[in-house]
Amino acid sequence: MTLHLWQGFGVELEYMIVDRDTLAAKPICDTLLRQVSGGLDDVERGDAAWSNELVLHVVEFKTNGPAPSLEPLPALFADQVRTANDALRKHNAMLLGGAMHPFFDPVTETRIWPHDYNVVYETYNRIFDCRGHGWSNLQATHLNLPFADDTEFARLHAAVRYVLPLLPGLAAASPVAEGRVQKALDFRLVNYAGNSARIPSSTGQVIPEPLYTRDEYYAGILEKIWADTAPFDPDGNLQGEFANARGAIARFDRMAIEIRVLDIQECPLADVAICAAIVEVLKALVCERWLPITEIARTEVAPLAAILRQGFVEAENTVVSDLAYLRGFGIDEPLPVNEIWHHLAHETGLAQPMLGVLRHIEKQGTLATRIVRALGSTPTRSGIESVYRELADCLAANRLFETV
Repeated sequence: MTLHLWQGFGVELEYMIVDRDTLAAKPICDTLLRQVSGGLDDVERGDAAWSNELVLHVVEFKTNGPAPSLEPLPALFADQVRTANDALRKHNAMLLGGAMHPFFDPVTETRIWPHDYNVVYETYNRIFDCRGHGWSNLQATHLNLPFADDTEFARLHAAVRYVLPLLPGLAAASPVAEGRVQKALDFRLVNYAGNSARIPSSTGQVIPEPLYTRDEYYAGILEKIWADTAPFDPDGNLQGEFANARGAIARFDRMAIEIRVLDIQECPLADVAICAAIVEVLKALVCERWLPITEIARTEVAPLAAILRQGFVEAENTVVSDLAYLRGFGIDEPLPVNEIWHHLAHETGLAQPMLGVLRHIEKQGTLATRIVRALGSTPTRSGIESVYRELADCLAANRLFETV
């Protein structure tokens, strides 16, 4: 079935499985899937589905095909979390929110998924060595948006490219790794941007190039990636659209663009609200609320990537001074990203309860900022454990993390 713009929404949420007592990662996703479904294939539960990821300590919940609306999804995903946590009790395990585990050691704790699709995962592991945070410690939310043809793809891709630099200012949730607070509030994206350094064309500058037809996209991105990976991949295991690791990737096999730069939050309500805010801004850009889409489409990678890289570190505190870029959102003066999102939420008329989540982020900061605030000026291991146990409680209850 062909879906046009805004006729469907695919959301994917990735969670780490951890020990209830120690918070250590538990590589038992296969055990969980077998327990719930009796097998290892995608588990279908009505409007939701479960699946594995690259590593055994991560499980993914997703919409079972495109959802016609985002509104029911917080409750749908909260039900998946409850079901999984109930099943994991048998193994003294639970799900953990937040985009990076605070103590995970990827060198010693990474376990690659050994079942179906393993040939692809092992190819990645052989080429890139997946024993790194950029591969095995980066839980994300993915938002998939459909397009029907090249005309719709061009408008949607132009809008997605343009909004990507602002997304860490909503979704940064990874300030702690290796037992300490990192310099970047979105440390997951720092690692994501460098995870394919051996083949730089795989990730590029995270911001995708200004390409607006399927043929242009294949020639300008995918065929270059495949050519660069071919010497390391003689069996062609990575010769697919999934080999593209940019922050948003075109999936012509499913006629959708997948946004991949969003850190997973403390609960599904927060994740879906952030997705809803992004969708409303994309609609405004596609409908030329502030600038013609042709002008948006001409924006090169470099200025967008510069804002995004600053966002890796400063998240909502990033001050955007590129007035040419800000014109695209109807703004004529430098502003920090949190104020840009305040403006965009007002301009696009986001409805409750999604607006309530954005207001919470506006007042208390991104989840990363709230985590750092909760840890105080001298974080200890016990303090970090306490905060992340609270994140696990927030996930189980589908409630926002409060610090003030």
